[in-house]
Order: sequence, then structure tokens, then C-alpha cells
Amino acid sequence: MKGRSFVFITVCLVLAGAGWFVLHQQRGPLLPGYEITSQPLVQTVVASGRVAALSRAQVGSEVTGVVLERRVREGDRVEPGDILAVLRATELEAAVNQARAELARLQQSTLPQAEAVVREAEIALNQASRETQRRRQLYDQRAIPREELERAVQAEASARAAAEQARLEALSLAEGNPNETLARARLASAEAQLAKTVIRAQVAGTVLTRNAEPGDLVQPSRVLFEIAHDGDAEVLVPLDEKNLEVLALGQSAVCIADAYPSRSFSATVNFIAPGIDRQRGTVDVRLSVTGKPEFLREDMTISVNIETGRRDQAIVVPNDALYAVRGDQATVWLADGGRVTRREVTLGLRGLAATEVISGLQAGARILASIPAGVKEGSRVRVKVVPQVTGTDARRRPQPSPGNASRNELPMRVD
Repeated sequence: MKGRSFVFITVCLVLAGAGWFVLHQQRGPLLPGYEITSQPLVQTVVASGRVAALSRAQVGSEVTGVVLERRVREGDRVEPGDILAVLRATELEAAVNQARAELARLQQSTLPQAEAVVREAEIALNQASRETQRRRQLYDQRAIPREELERAVQAEASARAAAEQARLEALSLAEGNPNETLARARLASAEAQLAKTVIRAQVAGTVLTRNAEPGDLVQPSRVLFEIAHDGDAEVLVPLDEKNLEVLALGQSAVCIADAYPSRSFSATVNFIAPGIDRQRGTVDVRLSVTGKPEFLREDMTISVNIETGRRDQAIVVPNDALYAVRGDQATVWLADGGRVTRREVTLGLRGLAATEVISGLQAGARILASIPAGVKEGSRVRVKVVPQVTGTDARRRPQPSPGNASRNELPMRVD
């Protein structure tokens, strides 16, 4: 009796196990998947850049000379007219002194001499006129021959010509005459050259670099100081050229300086380069920073998150559940009625971790996160819903190198 009971129990267990195996086979394996929901989606481009001033002034010397003094160093604030360096100016000072002496000679020596000559010529003319008058009276009285009268008239004419010549000479040396104007121009030119030996700042800003020390011989082709203009700063970001399709002027961005990770600031895309760096495959993008934070410094490394698109509500699919992505088309594995079905979907906005599906899916549908070997269309499966990592909360570190800049989205399957 006991043997029959044991056999019965054994048979029941075997049948139960076989039934469970058959039922398990009919239900299919338990696979991780997502339940599709409608939620906000933000598309961003994440990359690294550097702080750059809106413009930099490169200051050099306009004349060749030896540096006597350097009055600024890196980090100093300067205003227009501030002295940056002073050059030795021995020869130029001599040229200025020579020009001044020439002008003084014209004003204090040459002109007075010409005026004295005019006075002497006028005296001689008056004397010649009186002599002619006397000779004419004597001739009328038949006291002298006509030849003496003619000689007196000729002498008067010569004196008048000499006086006129002296007056013209003095007039040519009067104030504002061409000779004086030329002398003043030479003096102004010499003084201008001398002024160039004092190198001054032309803009307000911060000294970034200095390449001059006392004793250095400098020439006009050499940059001695570089000054970053005051005002709003920019962030220069080289992005992968693949991002051009989603970039646009006016897009907002959140920036974080690597040196101050807790102090973010806002910026706006204000320039997209018209050309591509063919060696790196990148495009330069500039972001304007209004109200420059006081901690920003030139060439500081900045992590940039540019918002290139936003949806308040969208059907969102995690990127790792998208297969065979071809432009705006992709495939998902839909778990419908306990069986696997391939579904073609049309993609829209793409975020860091998830992508908008414009058509092909509805909220509440369940899709598989991965397809193990042996599972194909029509296979029975069970779905274990796992949490989604969406584009609203996903964050990735920016690229360590501008040459590898990309959109930083999580990978999509292309098999």
C-alpha cells in the first residue's frame, strides 16, 4: 500500500513539473523592458570649451628701440593712456631738438634779419628819391646835363626794386609762411616719433601676456603685450560637425567652470562658424555671457550644456531600446499580448538618454530593452518593467578633448 502511494506521489510531482515546464515555455522568458510614457524631453549638446574675451588687443612698438622700463605685468588692470613700457629715445630726442632749433632760427633770426633788410632798402629808396628830386630841379635850372638826371632816375628805380625784393623776402618769412609751416611739420613729426617710445594702452582691460623686459631690443613686428578688453565674455566651444543640424543662434546654455563646479551661469549661442575644421571635423560655436561672473578668467575650461530642443510632453523611448536607426526611422521590439513584434517607429527630438517617437507607439505600450539570442518575432515573452533614464534627468560628462565633441547622447543600436 505504501509502495503504491509513493509511486502515485512521484507521478504527481513529475506531472506537475512537466506542467510547469510546459506552462513556462508557453509564457516565455522574463526579459527587462520599458513601459512607454508621455513625459517632458530636452535635447542638449554637451561639450567642453574655454573662456575667451570678446576681443584682445595686441600691443607692440611702432619704432625700434631698447626697453628702459616695463610698468605692467600679467593680471594688471589698465585704462586707455596708461603707460605699459618706455623705450630709449636718444636719437629721436636729438631729432626733436634739431627741429625745434630750426623753427626757432626762422622765428628769431631769419625773419628779423629780413625785416632789417627791408628797413635798409626803404631808407635807400627814400634817399634815391630825394636825390632824383634834387637832380630834376638842377636840370630844370640848366645847372646839370641831362645824363646826370637820367643816372639819378635809374638809381631810384634800382632802389625801389631792391626795397620791393626785401619786402617780398620778409613776407615769405612772416608767421604762417611756407618755410615756417614746413619747419613746424618737421617738429611735429619728430615729436610724434618720440611719443612712440612711450608705449600706452589704447583700451581698458586686463593684461594677459607681457613679452618685454628692460634691456630687450624691440621692433615694430613684435607683440609686447596682449590685453583682454573689458566687457562681456564669450565661451568658445568646438563641436562635432554632426551637431550642426540641431544648432541655432539664440539657443540658451548652462555653463559650469571646472574650477567652480557649484557656480553655474547662463550663456546664449551668438555665433556659429561658417566653416568646418577639416582636421578635427569640428565647428566653432561662441556663446555670449551677459553679466560676466567675477570668477571667470581668460582660457578657463568650461563645461557647456546647450539646449537645442524641448518638448513639454512627448512619447519617449530610451535610446538603448532603439534598433536599426536610419535617420529618423528606427525599430523597437514590442511586447504585445505576450509575444514579440517588430515595430517601425518615426523619431523626433533626441535627448541625452531618450528619443521622442512621433509615430508607431502609444503611451502604455511595453517594449524590450534588449533581445537575447533565440528570441525572434512571434516568440512568447514576459516583460519585467525597469525604470527609464530619460532626457530630463540624464547627464554625461563632457568630452575631454574638443576634437571628440559630439552630441553626447546615449548609444542607439544600429544592428
